[in-house]
Amino acid sequence: MHSQSSRGDRRAGKADSRLFRFFFRDAADPAAQSRSRARAQRFLSYYRPHLPLLAAVLCCAVLVAGTAIAMPLLANYLVSRLPQWANEPDVLPRLLALGAVMLLVFLVQAVATYFVDYQGHVMGARIEAQVRHELFEHCQKLSFGFYDRQRTGQLMSRISHDSLWLGELFHHGPEDLAISLLKFTGAMAVIAWIDPVVALCVTLLIPFAIAYALHFNRRMNVAMRTGKERIASVNERVEDALGGIRVVQSFANEADELRRFEAENQKFLQSRKDSYRSEAMLWSGMDGFAQLVTIIVIIVGTMRIVSAELTAADLLTLLLCVGVLLDPIRRFDNFIRLWQEGHTGFVRAMELLEERPEITDRPGAAPLGPVVGAIGFHHVDFSYGEDERAVLRDLSFDIRPGEFVALVGPSGVGKTTLCALIPRFYDVDAGAVTLDGRDIRDIPLAALRRNIGVVQQDIYLFSGTVGENLRYSRPDATDAEIVAAARAANAHEFICALPDGYDTDIGQRGVKLSGGQKQRLTIARAFLKNPPVLIFDEATSALDNDSERAVQQALLTLARNRTTIVIAHRLSTVRHADRIVVLTKDGIAEQGTHDALMEAGGVYAGLHSTQASI
Repeated sequence: MHSQSSRGDRRAGKADSRLFRFFFRDAADPAAQSRSRARAQRFLSYYRPHLPLLAAVLCCAVLVAGTAIAMPLLANYLVSRLPQWANEPDVLPRLLALGAVMLLVFLVQAVATYFVDYQGHVMGARIEAQVRHELFEHCQKLSFGFYDRQRTGQLMSRISHDSLWLGELFHHGPEDLAISLLKFTGAMAVIAWIDPVVALCVTLLIPFAIAYALHFNRRMNVAMRTGKERIASVNERVEDALGGIRVVQSFANEADELRRFEAENQKFLQSRKDSYRSEAMLWSGMDGFAQLVTIIVIIVGTMRIVSAELTAADLLTLLLCVGVLLDPIRRFDNFIRLWQEGHTGFVRAMELLEERPEITDRPGAAPLGPVVGAIGFHHVDFSYGEDERAVLRDLSFDIRPGEFVALVGPSGVGKTTLCALIPRFYDVDAGAVTLDGRDIRDIPLAALRRNIGVVQQDIYLFSGTVGENLRYSRPDATDAEIVAAARAANAHEFICALPDGYDTDIGQRGVKLSGGQKQRLTIARAFLKNPPVLIFDEATSALDNDSERAVQQALLTLARNRTTIVIAHRLSTVRHADRIVVLTKDGIAEQGTHDALMEAGGVYAGLHSTQASI
């Protein structure tokens, strides 16, 4: 039993090895081979939930191929028997009976073709949707560091454009291969049965056709991968220009944006030209091969008739078999095109799925109980990359539960970075950040972030209504709670003045609102979350004086009995903070209350006097 199992495992391993060598050709190093093998296994795994449907499609593919071969055989039978039947009285019933059989074969072929085409496409579309779902879900897990290095347009292209061809590949891959193999094998078997000489002549051409196809297959692969990268760059250019259309038009830079777009568009056009050139060479060559086979069968078959070694009925059957033989060639052409499109899309999708999140739960991360809100920074070092300068060096200080702490200082000293470490948007290079005495890396990410509310400097609202944007922080919030949060952020009055109040659609990224209105909505969203730890990063920067005073009062009310960290350049926002921490490029310069720091006459007093003189 063990020996049989081992032999089976070895056979499976050999088959899998052939699959990844043929379909996933990579560099010869072991790491690339291991990656290719994993991708081959993953490619096949997408069929697993659809095995019954795949089996039905392949069975119908067998019927399609079988009926295609049956037609020449029936024609051969009819033509070869016709002289014998011509003088018999019941010839008409025989012809009608044979015609009925041929009609039945045709109907079986039509139904099987319909099933293969429709249900096969449905299967491919389901797998395509599954891959797109996995890509989007995986992107949700990737860390801030990944998005610092990537461009949104490139990611959008991988999720939307690249996955389109996967459905076609997953559908046509097994179908075209099965039908092509069965038709080609069946047609060649019939040709060899009728005349081995003709079969030998056709067989001698096959190696040249395969070599020709593989050569242009490789060229198409390079061209199509380049094309996918170019269209991603076009998408990126469009997303960047249209997303910032107000800036573009305010600087009258439409012509400059058009020039940059056209540069990317021309690069994509050139990649498509290269792809179409290789595709045209492949298809014209394969069509030429098909025509050459037809010519050889006609010439050699005619010579065999002259030498009385072949009948006219046999030549007719050979020509019909050549017609059957041409369909696998066309399907093979189509498969190569779909394979190049789908394979390059699959590889790009796998490259994204193989990206590992930099921020993950540690093994054994324990659930988080009630949060008091004590935050500690212990000898923290941080930089945004190995080659980047350190933003924070050996930084240590504590924030007491319920304390209202303000971070101030010049731009670029790490205030926003420091706050981004608390919810683990990034991980420290050295040292530790703690919440209630626990290293935040030992707390599950979801639990940690549920207990921290962040109002970021970069305002982001989603397409939809005011109410939907507010509920983003708490989907189960009641209408009364939403209104209370809006009142706390001084947003209720302007919301009620909108055409449909809380049901007003605000457009993509809140384009229908002013900057101050958008910022008040993001503050209200944080208020609605009602977390034990609040972080405000320049949360009042876009507010007018009246709104700022109202939000300051609301912030002070909300800050009671919870830990609050505020980053502000406008020092009037934080004068009532329990403690003000002044950061410089060398670390913490001083800390204390507003009055104490003003009396000390240090960095804070200098910043305050500078703002007062403006």
